[in-house]
Amino acid sequence: MNAPKNLQPSAPEPTAAQTYAARQNDIARLIDVLEMHLQIHADAAKADPRNWGRAGDLGKVRSDLVNLVGFMANMDPADVEDFLNNAE
Repeated sequence: MNAPKNLQPSAPEPTAAQTYAARQNDIARLIDVLEMHLQIHADAAKADPRNWGRAGDLGKVRSDLVNLVGFMANMDPADVEDFLNNAE
């Protein structure tokens, strides 16, 4: 049996540090995009102040962020809620 010819060496897999840095960069970009879309959304809400759907949209975003912060901080989402309530 002959070995296949013209085999290209595979590219090295990225390291954990490289993958972490790339994902951290992606997250920073996503946060920027989120801020941009929050402003666009706020402008639309201002133009249509009786639309409860926009408040509902932010409720969903807030809930997702509470869960995300809970995950990243190793906190129960209820503790994140308490943190938000105590900041007011």
